[in-house]
Amino acid sequence: MPFPERGAAFAADRPVPDGATALPPGAVSIVVPTFNEAGNVGELLHRVSASVPARLPCEVIFVDDSMDDTPEAVRASAVYCPYPVQVRHRDAPVGGLGGAVVEGLRLARGEWIVVMDGDLQHPPELVPDLVGEGVRGGAEVVVASRYRRGGSRAGLAGGYRVAVSRASTWLAKTLFPRRLRGISDPMSGFFAVRRAGVEGVGLHPLGYKVLLELMVRCRPVRVAEAPFTFAERYAGESKSSLPEGLRFLRHLAGLRTVHPAAQLAAFALIGLTGFVPNLAALRLLTGAGAPYLPAEVVANQFGVAWNSLLVEALLFRERRHHRPWADRTVRFALLANADLAVRIPLIALLVQRLGLAVLPATALALAITCTARFAATELLIHLPGKRRVPTRSDAQAHPAMVPGGVR
Repeated sequence: MPFPERGAAFAADRPVPDGATALPPGAVSIVVPTFNEAGNVGELLHRVSASVPARLPCEVIFVDDSMDDTPEAVRASAVYCPYPVQVRHRDAPVGGLGGAVVEGLRLARGEWIVVMDGDLQHPPELVPDLVGEGVRGGAEVVVASRYRRGGSRAGLAGGYRVAVSRASTWLAKTLFPRRLRGISDPMSGFFAVRRAGVEGVGLHPLGYKVLLELMVRCRPVRVAEAPFTFAERYAGESKSSLPEGLRFLRHLAGLRTVHPAAQLAAFALIGLTGFVPNLAALRLLTGAGAPYLPAEVVANQFGVAWNSLLVEALLFRERRHHRPWADRTVRFALLANADLAVRIPLIALLVQRLGLAVLPATALALAITCTARFAATELLIHLPGKRRVPTRSDAQAHPAMVPGGVR
């Protein structure tokens, strides 16, 4: 497929096919996720055209989840842009802004990819500076920071948003001190990354903090920062909300448990929390006159259901598409009840045959069965079953499954 002439847009809503002509060395792909930004995209393209040198090979990719006429606004403005412009509208957006960015990374063909918001709070004039900083310093990622000397968060309106931003930054750096060492603004949505650094890496962002996902999963060796002033929104309304904040917390929990040892520890802690619904249900059933042993069996299922929900939400969120929900739930329940059936005979064996006291025997049995159940949960529930060819719906829901994309 030939590279479009200047002033011409890509065919609307058709991703560039694998094997398409690559951009020249040093080229830049600007990825802009949008949601109802019709009032901003024209000004953004105008400022990109004015600030990115004409000698620099460039493309602009809008990945759009809008319900307004943002795609039409992009197409109308693209004819005046000296660089080729692509708009990829997602009819069934998955993953929010983060999912849109992953789609943009898959479509990008430049050596460098610059990710920025579509509301002009990220100044397009900084694009050449971010790429230049990366080239000069040999960095893999360059972060535009509000907190470096010379930067400002002036456009972050309201004390509430400032407090949330600061708290999110502190929490992220506390949970990932090594991965985020030397980065003053890990919550920034404005950054440049070498395309080679994200190819072949499974990115599963939840919400809008894509940089954090990239830093933890891609593990770049050299990272640079450039100060910038976070401007006021040009048009439209902010998309920040309480649900986005909750998604951010879930995202942190998922990233923190990427390592198998951390996953096992989290699995054990989730198992402990299951005692709360278990004991509550047991008290209600026995209080209503139910015999103890049948009540214990029924009450145990409440704990199992609780644990199943948390395990899927916090540990294996990105693997849920491997099996249907009903299949996963039944398998988890069978494993959990088998654990109970194995643990009691194991405790008896440790006490009667090995002479252990009841307390250490119980602790050892819990450790053994928890480890075994964690391994069985991953192997029998959350690892892929029979390999199948990805469908179009798979590609929309899980960009990582698309051959040749960001995996």
